[in-house]
Amino acid sequence: MKNALADISVFAYLAFRFTLGALPMAWIYRSDLRKLSRGDVRAGIIVGLCMAGGYAFQTAGIARTTPSKAAFITGFSVVLIPILLAIVWRRKISVWAWGGALASFVGLYYLTVPRQGISDLNRGDLLVMGCAVLYALQIIYIERYSAAHSLAGLSFLQVAVTASLSLLAVPVLHATGLEPFYIRSTSAMWTGVLLTAFFTTSLAYPLLVWAQRHTTATNTALILAGEPVFAAITSYFMVHERLGSRALMGAGLILAGILVAELMGRVPAAANHSIDA
Repeated sequence: MKNALADISVFAYLAFRFTLGALPMAWIYRSDLRKLSRGDVRAGIIVGLCMAGGYAFQTAGIARTTPSKAAFITGFSVVLIPILLAIVWRRKISVWAWGGALASFVGLYYLTVPRQGISDLNRGDLLVMGCAVLYALQIIYIERYSAAHSLAGLSFLQVAVTASLSLLAVPVLHATGLEPFYIRSTSAMWTGVLLTAFFTTSLAYPLLVWAQRHTTATNTALILAGEPVFAAITSYFMVHERLGSRALMGAGLILAGILVAELMGRVPAAANHSIDA
């Protein structure tokens, strides 16, 4: 994504990625999609809105920050899941979950706020923080809806909603001057678009929805907590990114907070409780 965004505007990238990702899914799930109920469509749209907002914030943020920092901030969504369940849906969580959240908040500060102070906070880091909140909601809603609604519908509709909103945003943002449309046809751009369209969209999201029928949101989040580590390693070798000592300490605290919150402070599965949209 970082490499591709050097040659394409943010929402043009999202429009290409999710439209190309939705097309094979529409063909694969064509028989299931004809049978969708109104409830299936509603559930897919809700998950899709969370997904679209999350990717908009994350992709815009990645264009302005580094891949490793973006991945660790996105990983903060893991800690947000039990916190949101406690605050919004009145679920009881343990002191371990609160402790993990506190450690992650401190880590987030060291990772994103430079020594000069909060006035020099990178705008891209702030955007990715918005993504973390929406990703946490996406995981909660997928777990809630995957048990009762069509897996094909949830898988396809979240991608289709993101594609539709991105396609609508491109001309609107260009006309208003908020994000001028641009695209340069380079190998890096097309590699980024095609890899993320087919592997991390058409393939990964149906697997995520299917898997969440057989596990909990917190277990899913714990597995996904490995993403920032892999992102940091990949970024080190591909774009030679190196986190400083302050950022590394922050990243370590975020990971420690995630592990404490998930291993010691688990909350009951969301599917066992009522979550109103």
